[in-house]
Amino acid sequence: MDFNQKQWPLGLARTRTLVQAGFGLFCLWAGYRFYAFYLWALERSDTYAARPPSVEAFLPISALLAFKRLVLTGLWDRVHPAGLTILIAALAVSWALRKGFCGWICPVGFFSNLLEKAGRPIALPPLPRWVELPLLSLKYLLLAFFAWVILIGMDLRAIDSFLRSPYNLAADAKMLQFFLPPSALTVAVLGFLVLVSLVIRNFWCRFLCPYGALLGLLSLTGPLRVRRDPAACIDCGRCDRVCPASIRVSRAGPVRHPECVGCMGCVEACPREGCLSLAAGGRALPFRAFPLAVVGLFLLFYLGAVLTGRWETAIPPEMFRPLYQSAGDLAHP
Repeated sequence: MDFNQKQWPLGLARTRTLVQAGFGLFCLWAGYRFYAFYLWALERSDTYAARPPSVEAFLPISALLAFKRLVLTGLWDRVHPAGLTILIAALAVSWALRKGFCGWICPVGFFSNLLEKAGRPIALPPLPRWVELPLLSLKYLLLAFFAWVILIGMDLRAIDSFLRSPYNLAADAKMLQFFLPPSALTVAVLGFLVLVSLVIRNFWCRFLCPYGALLGLLSLTGPLRVRRDPAACIDCGRCDRVCPASIRVSRAGPVRHPECVGCMGCVEACPREGCLSLAAGGRALPFRAFPLAVVGLFLLFYLGAVLTGRWETAIPPEMFRPLYQSAGDLAHP
């Protein structure tokens, strides 16, 4: 397949939906398997189901603490090793490939995109800058808070204490208990996010996700850019309309925006050959190969973790039983 050709069997937008759906379905399967393990640990089921390590992807605070300890000591976390692997993979993908983790892999981003598509008939027009900029600042303020508490406020001794605490060992169960059954506050918050995402494009990803804020800042230092040739531009605005982050691509030179998720929709939508291109330095690259690069690099980290014994937890399954049974009473250390 020539990745530089103009025709593409599915189109990048549909390809992106299918790739995200694949990861989303995998997360649902992992959640189902974890729920089966959870029931076994609570002695509500006699059928043992292995705990899926991928559930640790939803423990970002634990992974961030483990990452800081890794940097300081070179020690890999043995409690939630898959969470650390997924965090490092997301960081690497976002640095090398334009925040591609958010654009192609993140299951939350996938459901946000589905809500955006469902809400198009009632969606608000693009927000004015005086509204958009304060909203964008929210996730960076959340990121700054977590960075201050974790990266600055906690020393190595405090990190070790947290990572070895019963609270952290049972963090996946506490996460599940948050939704089983959901409290009135949980339902209200989730309901609000769903409703607002129907009228404001990708509300969670663009304005509230601190994980995405971190990956976006990291992507600014990466080697790839969407490059725009102003002389070739005909001001049709197609690039602006397809951008899921509502970036004003038609007014950019190179797109250096931290909200760019690497969907490559703008490049594919441009009717002028060479006006928009994916570039590293001064060299144009085959942008339709971008999803292969994102998924391939992410899976490379997974394969490396499996082969080096850094994917499965060192905690025996039986040890989770008393932890899960008392998870509701465990307080943050």
